[in-house]
Amino acid sequence: MLAIYKKELRSYFTSMIGYVFIAFFLVIVGIGFLFTNVFGKIANFEYSLSSISFIVVLLTPLLTMRLMAEENKQKTDQLLLTSPLGAGSIVVGKLLAVITIFGVGMAITCIYPLILSKYGTVQFGAAYASILGFLMLGAAYLSMGLYISSLTENQVVAAVISFIVFLFTVVMDSLGSAIPTDNVTAIIMFTVILVVVCVVLYLMMHNATIAVAVGLVVETALMVVYIIKPTMFDGSVAALFGWLSVLSRYNQFSYGIMDITGLIYYLSIIVLFAFLTTQVIRKKRWS
Repeated sequence: MLAIYKKELRSYFTSMIGYVFIAFFLVIVGIGFLFTNVFGKIANFEYSLSSISFIVVLLTPLLTMRLMAEENKQKTDQLLLTSPLGAGSIVVGKLLAVITIFGVGMAITCIYPLILSKYGTVQFGAAYASILGFLMLGAAYLSMGLYISSLTENQVVAAVISFIVFLFTVVMDSLGSAIPTDNVTAIIMFTVILVVVCVVLYLMMHNATIAVAVGLVVETALMVVYIIKPTMFDGSVAALFGWLSVLSRYNQFSYGIMDITGLIYYLSIIVLFAFLTTQVIRKKRWS
């Protein structure tokens, strides 16, 4: 794992991607700091991070697009697949490397609350809680991007798909509130979501029997619950979309609150997509 970590970290700085990402990141954070804290005369640095949280959606695909897609295109993934390293070690090494790049930018932002403290009273706990939350938010998106990169050989395709998926997580709250809250709409939406999940399951496993079986079992369970107690589905789509919204979980951190449930949520996202990426590598190794 350490060898993979060092190799990936070195590649980001030999190809300039790491420098470019950190530079863009710091420029946008600096602009947010300038307009929110300096011009707005506000001592809360967490407001600056909240105002530029969309940066994760715009920039993280630049970091993750090459993680696995480049290996797949150049066929160097065969070296990884035939190495004694486990699939989990490969994934963790790559993920830690890209999180380190993001973490370098976040480490530099830790200076801003100290600068503000020279000119007023700063709530350091709130400021650094928001920085930690922002780091976890970025790590969650990076793990998602790593998984998407493992599914293709084209870096541009990986970046575009990652951007679309990330953007969808940003607008998920708005979509949830725009969808009717009646139970009929809810059961239709859950069926559509189930179809998408089954398609993804098939693409991962290439086993139509399992994908169809999972779809039939879950759909049957949904219909049974709907027949017995349809009111359970009232407003459930909006609640589901709100729960799945990765960016909205940062709201508590942006208020300076150390949200333990938010940290657990982000850790769960990181572990889930690291696991899915591991399964992709294992499948390639055995195929």
